[in-house]
Amino acid sequence: MQQQKKAYAYGLCAVLAWSTVATAFKISLAHLTPAQLVLYASLASSASLLGILLYQGRIASLLPALRQHWQRSLLLGAVNPLLYYLILFKAYALLPAQEAQAINYTWALTMTLLSVPLLKHKLRLNDSAAAVVCYLGVLIIGTHGQLLSLHFSSVAGVGYALASTLLWAAYWIFNARDQREPVLGLTLNFLLSLPLSLLFCAATGELHAVAWQGLAGAAYVGALEMGFTFVLWLSAMKLTNSTARIANLIFLSPLLSLVLIHFVVGEPILPSTLLGLALILGGLLLQKLPLPNLGRLRGSAASADHREISSPSGRQNQ
Repeated sequence: MQQQKKAYAYGLCAVLAWSTVATAFKISLAHLTPAQLVLYASLASSASLLGILLYQGRIASLLPALRQHWQRSLLLGAVNPLLYYLILFKAYALLPAQEAQAINYTWALTMTLLSVPLLKHKLRLNDSAAAVVCYLGVLIIGTHGQLLSLHFSSVAGVGYALASTLLWAAYWIFNARDQREPVLGLTLNFLLSLPLSLLFCAATGELHAVAWQGLAGAAYVGALEMGFTFVLWLSAMKLTNSTARIANLIFLSPLLSLVLIHFVVGEPILPSTLLGLALILGGLLLQKLPLPNLGRLRGSAASADHREISSPSGRQNQ
């Protein structure tokens, strides 16, 4: 029971921290370009993760792990943080924060859809229904509720937001086979991504003096969203006796985030955003329901003895 209380405490702290990042992204992007924010946030995250390893007494294992896994670390670091956050920050630069963060929550569904061609998983009835509901929510958010006119506030912004979900989902699908210890692996990813981010900023002429407000925002984003919060969430998952209960805490994050976006960033929360977000969250919940798949329904309908269809008791994490 004590362990479960700690798991809830760590999980809630992680969710509260994640609830602030959409606001931090938008404020930071008022002073930095997306590429600059990636560079300085990655620097702060690397420092944060190195501090965690130092606190845990595992800093000496970093160099042997680098020698053994430098190729994987470089490849994964190029995807996350560099490419993923570069595209995500472009979405936040083009869209209101409420729209970008709501669309970004479809990544869990994207991961399920990507697992079909990449991992040869079968698409269930739940997944298909969830896809329709979630992407209807995206359409409502992107068009501000004007579905018939299909007038998007920013076509490029919505495209970047959806592309970020593809990258994030693909990253975690391939990361599932990663044999490295999670915190150590993430630290190596960020460290090896730094030269790539530096080269990108140099090539695009973005290596110049920036406002201190931008640096402060990047430090917050990097240390909290990209670094320390990951360790909090990982700790919660290790301590809990019910992964599903902890995972469900994440549904609090977009609602809390909207409150901060309204009061801190000053965005009026549109009814279309609330409706679209409700559909996205509803779709993700629908995906968790133990509905029977289409094959079983058809087989049961054709059977002569009309045996009762029993729904699967749960869903395997993908």
